[in-house]
Amino acid sequence: MRRLALLAAAFAAIFVLPARAFETRAGAAFVLDVTTGTVLFEKEADVPLPPASMSKLMTLNMLFEALADGRVSMETRFGVSERAQAMGGSTMFLNTTDRPTVEELIQGIIVQSGNDACVVVAEALGGTEEAFARMMTERARALGMMNSTFGNSSGWPHPDQRMSMEDLAILANRLITEFPQYYHYFSQTEFLFDGRAPDNRRNRNPLLKLGIGADGLKTGHTEEAGYGLVGSARQGDRRIVFVISGLESEKARAEESEAVINWAFRQFALRTPVKAGDRMAEAQVWLGDAPGVGLVPATDIEMLIPATQRDGIEATISWNGPIEAPIAEGQELGQMVITRSGLPEMTVPLYAEAAVGKAGFVPRLQAAASKVIDMVLGGGAPETAAN
Repeated sequence: MRRLALLAAAFAAIFVLPARAFETRAGAAFVLDVTTGTVLFEKEADVPLPPASMSKLMTLNMLFEALADGRVSMETRFGVSERAQAMGGSTMFLNTTDRPTVEELIQGIIVQSGNDACVVVAEALGGTEEAFARMMTERARALGMMNSTFGNSSGWPHPDQRMSMEDLAILANRLITEFPQYYHYFSQTEFLFDGRAPDNRRNRNPLLKLGIGADGLKTGHTEEAGYGLVGSARQGDRRIVFVISGLESEKARAEESEAVINWAFRQFALRTPVKAGDRMAEAQVWLGDAPGVGLVPATDIEMLIPATQRDGIEATISWNGPIEAPIAEGQELGQMVITRSGLPEMTVPLYAEAAVGKAGFVPRLQAAASKVIDMVLGGGAPETAAN
């Protein structure tokens, strides 16, 4: 395995120091930079906890998927059962004579946190809320949310209603990236169904009017769960998703959410130190019509770096070599591992800069003769890896 330190010139303009460690009052938290896929912070992030109304995001995911595959449309109307009408907590004040549209139910779930609206959706898509909860759990597993189970559609206290902070971040990121046509509803500040429940018309997300780029997603609160929020914000070219839970009050939730956003955008900077096609190294070629081949990334390398004090980035390049010809242009040959203090390692595949054909008859004959001579003299076969 050939390994070498990355040339300092590639990162000459970047200086870093570990970002100021984030301190949170939340019992559990997870912060993800969506733009680069970098986990910025985690605290008890894989622990299944009661999610309260934040689990309504999974009900919305199921509804958005039904919209995407044509099972329903925004104009589709659903009936309201006695069970839905009887739901307590935050509601749209639906009754059994109503037939709300899917679009109205989406707004009722997001803005009003309607427990009754969730039951309407669950019974329409799953037959019963219990069956729908099982569907939610199965779908969560398929989406990689391995620490989530559901006992209902609304987040009402239930022993089977559990989600981890990381799973909620996975879900939020999915709603943003896979269903952008519906994401604007998460920034809607007010909604009333048929003029009802005027005291419950405002979106509970405390960040939407602060002018800090926050544009969704969902708050939650029960006595067991405390106060929590799944949020997202965009500033410039970056977007973050964060989840906090276990706070003692609405005020603490609002303060902590704003603090997370400020920390994530101020303590880290987005840089592109290497462009697609920049030669990172040259690998030796065995029996080729060229002695070496350049190793290049296929795309620009965007990365987050802690931005408060100067230091350095460490990076190494590795490949198995010498590499036997023929080599196709764009063939994956090695990788570059970039280490940043306080952040996860970043691995970038490297590809052949150009094609390398087999050597002609005479060079191959000379190489074979050299191999025989080495063996006769006790040198053994040519090295398959240079160190």
